[in-house]
Amino acid sequence: MERAQNNMYAPERQQEIVRLAEQDGRVDVVSLAAEFDVTAETVRRDLKALDKAGLVRRVHGGAIPAGRTGFEPDLAARESAATDEKERIARAALDELPVDGSVVLDAGSTTARLAMAIPMDAELTVVTHALPTAARLADHPGIDLHIVGGRVRNRTRAAVDAWALRTYGELNADVLFLATNGFSAAGGLSTPDLAEAAVKRTMMAAARRIVLLADSSKAGQEHFARFGDLSRVDLLITDTGLGPEAVREIEGQGPQVKRV
Repeated sequence: MERAQNNMYAPERQQEIVRLAEQDGRVDVVSLAAEFDVTAETVRRDLKALDKAGLVRRVHGGAIPAGRTGFEPDLAARESAATDEKERIARAALDELPVDGSVVLDAGSTTARLAMAIPMDAELTVVTHALPTAARLADHPGIDLHIVGGRVRNRTRAAVDAWALRTYGELNADVLFLATNGFSAAGGLSTPDLAEAAVKRTMMAAARRIVLLADSSKAGQEHFARFGDLSRVDLLITDTGLGPEAVREIEGQGPQVKRV
């Protein structure tokens, strides 16, 4: 029986991988290799065995809980995952801010980092239904900030339902910075919650340009509620973990892909 460098047998390590996937909503190869002090190839073999056993579902760069297309990690878990990648994506997204224009900021851990990165002297009209994002921008003197109301979901701290849909339905913004739980060339854009999906779908219709901010761990994931096609996205900003083949598949759907 294989013994890992940290004195865990392979079945013990695999059991822990399943537990982490259930707890965090996803696991990635690089982090697991560091966690268990084994090679990335060992982790890939573990994930392959767990996927075959029906205990996890392999996705690009890692795995998610098997059969949990409706699983949704809470805000704290999402903010603590892939922090370096999200920071780079947010910094790159600054180049897409329109001068003296109007933007919609979706609810999400990467869009929240974009809000934190916006300079204090920026002059923009910003609309968001995400309470943490609004709080981060409230002190910017040059930002005309609008908060979209509605029922606030505990897991995302974001407003949903009729009020949010009605407000976004009346807008015509320059740029939408969109977040997603999963994206793929075949499955499009998806999220675990139907109410969140409805808001995202309405936001997409309210902007002339759509910039998707998503780290590579989201690639290949397909969740319960589908809210759009990749063909509706103008630019995907992601990290270098998204491989060349995946980039070609996505660009074949229409979006430009920028890896940072």
